[in-house]
Formats: sequence, C-alpha cells, structure tokens
Amino acid sequence: MMGKSHFIISTGITLSVMNLLGYEITVPAVAVAAVSSLLPDIDEPNSLLVRSAVPESALRLLQVALIGAAIYLYFAGIAEPPWHIVLALLVGSVSFLPGRRLRQLVMLLIALALFAFADDYDPWNYIAACILVVASVVPHRGITHTLYAVAGWGALLYFVSLGMNDGGSLWIAGGLSYALHLLADSLTQRGITPLPPLPFKLRLKLMSTGTKKGSGVEKVCIVLTLLLVVYVFVITPS
Repeated sequence: MMGKSHFIISTGITLSVMNLLGYEITVPAVAVAAVSSLLPDIDEPNSLLVRSAVPESALRLLQVALIGAAIYLYFAGIAEPPWHIVLALLVGSVSFLPGRRLRQLVMLLIALALFAFADDYDPWNYIAACILVVASVVPHRGITHTLYAVAGWGALLYFVSLGMNDGGSLWIAGGLSYALHLLADSLTQRGITPLPPLPFKLRLKLMSTGTKKGSGVEKVCIVLTLLLVVYVFVITPS
C-alpha cells in the first residue's frame, strides 16, 4: 500500500480498537500510532515518512553544501596536486547522486550526529542512530517488515512509557499500528517474510501496489476505516 493509505488505515484502526478496549486516547498515543503506521517503511528512502523527514529542500541544501565543499577542497590546498582535484571531484560527484541515495546519505549523517551527541539523551539517541544506520542499508521489506521489528518496537515503547502514567496506551498504540502496516503489506503480491531466516512468506496476493485493482482495494480499506472511526468516535463515543 501507499504511505497515505498506511497512515489512514493503521492509525484509524489502532485508535478505534484502543477506544473500544477502554484505553485512553492521549496526544502521545495518537502521535505514536501515526508514526508507527509509517515506520516500517523507514528502510525505503522514497517512503512518505522519510520524504517528510528529509524533504526535497534538504536534499537541495545538501547538494549545494557538497558542491561548496568540493570548491573549497580544490582551492584550500589541503592536499597536494593532483590529489586536491581527485578529492574535490569525489566530494562534488556525491551531489549528483539520485534523490534515493542522497536521502540514505542524510540518514547516515543524522545517525552520526546522534552518535556524537548521544550522551545527552542516553540511550535513546544511540537507539535512534542505530535504527537509522540499519534502515539506510537494509533492503526494503527486510528486517523492518518482520515480527521481530514489531516486538522490538513495542518493547522499546513499553520501557519508554514505564515512567509515564498512560495506562499502557503508548506501546499498545505503537505496536498495533506497526503490526497493521505489516498486515496490509501481506495483502500485496510481494508480501512479507515475517520470521526470517525461515523462508515462510505471508502473501495473500489480493492487490498489487500501483495497479488499478490495488488502488481499488486501498480505497475500500480507507472507506471501511473511516466508517469504523465515525462509528467509534462519533456515533458511539465512550
């Protein structure tokens, strides 16, 4: 499914189920459910989550900075000729990478920055940095689309929320929304491999992303989700 569909469906169903089960719908829980609905696709540089976090303007700024760095290396005399030319060309050439690769580079740079200042927010900056490093190098629908990732994300949120009086809503929101994303991806032709290295694939083949049939299935799921949200929060509010 597309990012916007994941966002609407996973977030809507998660909050509705939580409300029906009597969990408090807090602002942090809503935010976590929304982020978790897109988080599995952090391993895809062109996904909605990554494009929102690293917009085109940031990529253009990075390209300008790289070209500026290449010019500086050429004239600064840091390296002896002809190595100053080689160094400048290497740095400058990075600015011409496609957007997908540039976003991966930005993710790695952010991870390095988090590692550098992680002591201020230990251990969460280390955790975020490790997630970014892994997400920038693993293939799409790899480790982030497994039950291990669901368990890991849910456990992380659980320990984060130990000092909060949220009644467990934070980790329930995150874990459920994340799992719903994987369930939606299991409907596609490609499916997911939920328990690697076991070769078992969860692939129901009900739709294919980018096709007319796939678009129709997404729209039906969105409509059903919105109907559920209206029923839970408007018609029968708790």
